[in-house]
This record gives sequence, C-alpha cells and structure tokens, in this order.
Amino acid sequence: MPPASPLPSDALRLFVALWPDASAHAWLREADDAVTWPRGAARAGPERWHITMHFLGAVPRPALPALLPALQQPFDPFAFELGRVEAWPRGLVVVEPAQSAPALQDLQAALGQALQRCGLPVESRAFKPHVTLARRAARATLAAPSAPQRWPVSAYALVASAGGRYRNLVLYPGGMLSAAADPAPATTQIRPAPGPKPR
Repeated sequence: MPPASPLPSDALRLFVALWPDASAHAWLREADDAVTWPRGAARAGPERWHITMHFLGAVPRPALPALLPALQQPFDPFAFELGRVEAWPRGLVVVEPAQSAPALQDLQAALGQALQRCGLPVESRAFKPHVTLARRAARATLAAPSAPQRWPVSAYALVASAGGRYRNLVLYPGGMLSAAADPAPATTQIRPAPGPKPR
C-alpha cells in the first residue's frame, strides 16, 4: 500500500480487502514465525494480514453513498491456497498463493470495473495477490511452509485506514452490500494469541 499522506478532513483512505478466516490466519502466523527477521524489519502484525484487492486512496465522504452500492459484485464462494513466502524488491516479504487462482483474479477484475465506473483510478499493473508480512526486511531468512493452506472467500470488505489501524466500513457477503456497516475495527475480527518477539 502506498505510504500515507495527509488527508482532507472530508475524505477517507480506503481499500477493498479480503480477510483470512481463522485457519488461514493461524497458517500465516506459523509462516511469519518461521522467518528469521532482521533487526529493523517493519512487520505488519497479525491484525493487519489481508489481501488488498484494490487500493482506492483518499475518497471524499460525499462519494460514499454512490460507491457503496456500486461495489456490489455478486460471486459464488470459492477458495484458493496460500503456499509461498517470497522476498519482493524494496525489502518486502510476502505470502503468495500456491498457484493461480482464476476466481480471485475474476473478482478483482470485476471490482476494478466497478471502481472505474465510479470514476476512481485503478492500478494498471497486473494483480499479484499477496499478504504482506513485513517491510524493510531485505535480509530476512525465509522458510518454506510445510504445506499449502486453503483460504475460503465468501465476502470482501471496504476498509478505512487511519493512524495505522484498519476499520471495516462495509462487508459484502457474496458480493452483496450488507444491511449495515460493520463499526468494529478490522483488527477485532480475529483475536490471535500473542506471538513471539521478533528475532
């Protein structure tokens, strides 16, 4: 996600995300714990693990009434597998799907078309689904997970980012706008046990 910049008072910094279920979250914790992290690595932390489908950036609050229903993209639940811990350029360490996930790509493309119809910019680079484990971790020693992990997808969320914390504005189960916004911070969706201190 691009670095934060000051927001106008009438705007929210938004992105569309997939949150892992409890089993995928536990697998991500094991993968994160298996990495030997260099001093100074900026680890994302369990409460922030997600897949960004689209980063919207600063969106004026008056645009929300039109944006929320426009993001409805009905889909059949599906699943893909996590399987690779990879070092990306600029010190990123991420987890990628074990193999191609056509349903995930299709959902991301449909959401992108919806955003474009709303006049919002969409990333032009090819979608590379991933969970960011850390930044500034170029010297991390990676370990291969023991086996792939299934990540079921039955909903996505429109998430607001502020002060380093995420909050689900709206959930889209099956791609349909939920009856009410979810006021709880995204960080309360899963309450993992405390992990070990960075090595």
